[in-house]
Amino acid sequence: MTDPHPFIAGLPKAELHVHHVGSASPRIVAELAARHPDSKVPTDPEALADYFTFTDFAHFIEVYLSVVDLVRTPEDVRLLTFEVARDMARQNIRYAELTVTPYSSTRRGIPEVGFMEAIEDARKAAEAELGVVLRWCFDIPGEAGLASAEETVRLAVEHRPDGLVSFGLGGPEIGVDRPQFKPYFDRAIAEGLHSVPHAGETTGPQTIWDALTALRAERIGHGTSSVQDPKLLEHLAEHRIALEVCPTSNIATRAVTDIELHPIREMVQAGVLVTVNSDDPPMFGTDLNNEYAVAARLLELDERGIADLAKNAVEASFLDPAGKRKLAEEIDTYTTNWLRTPGR
Repeated sequence: MTDPHPFIAGLPKAELHVHHVGSASPRIVAELAARHPDSKVPTDPEALADYFTFTDFAHFIEVYLSVVDLVRTPEDVRLLTFEVARDMARQNIRYAELTVTPYSSTRRGIPEVGFMEAIEDARKAAEAELGVVLRWCFDIPGEAGLASAEETVRLAVEHRPDGLVSFGLGGPEIGVDRPQFKPYFDRAIAEGLHSVPHAGETTGPQTIWDALTALRAERIGHGTSSVQDPKLLEHLAEHRIALEVCPTSNIATRAVTDIELHPIREMVQAGVLVTVNSDDPPMFGTDLNNEYAVAARLLELDERGIADLAKNAVEASFLDPAGKRKLAEEIDTYTTNWLRTPGR
């Protein structure tokens, strides 16, 4: 397979690990920055490429939060959300579980009800106008401590939007132990939400074990260090606990030093259910189509292998069974038609 990009571009896809604010395109970030000129974020889309060059994970968090600060009104939230869906539609992403951090917005003064109405209005419009089905993961910003966890679970329970399916934990891992968040995940799980914390991106495999045992994780965000522990890999494979792998992100944040050293190969060889995702795509100069191309090269996949990778995301998603069958069949039909076309 010489160039996977044309096949990937038309491939129906699901994405499970992509952040709401982190998905804002340079055009949208520049527009938001122009609305709020007191921000240090550049208003020139071309200048954002330099601004989004990170020295390490801590610097990434600093830049990320400066973009979060641009989202100050329900109108900002609605604009951002719908435009993210528009970018997804261009990539043939049919379904996405978008990680949303409501605490970062409500503490900046956006009314709670206004925030929920904005994301829900954008979600409904995205499905009706773009054919993109969005669902929400409400995410604790770990750097903000237990107060943010309490607020996030309260918002999830008291103002639960129709699209909310899961509960997560993001931000820095170093110095932010997973077990301390157990009471908040217990409350979210009791309300019927799925557990999808980040773990093992910039810390060792123990963080992943903690996410599994204390937070009852059903999927793991990143899980990069899982390959350091054969027993952990065996556990993930046996229980079909998916890893949400984001190759370019891991390089951009220096979680992995070189793309050729990315552990995705070892994960797949161990039989782990691996999904490919973009994380914060414009900030990392990527998109989901590019991440599939990176994974295809690292794993030496042909079209059917790439299609199977896309079906992994469908399997690991929180779509209803009928929705999973429909999207998996769409992937199969697309692949079969592609391979039957003369000259391919």
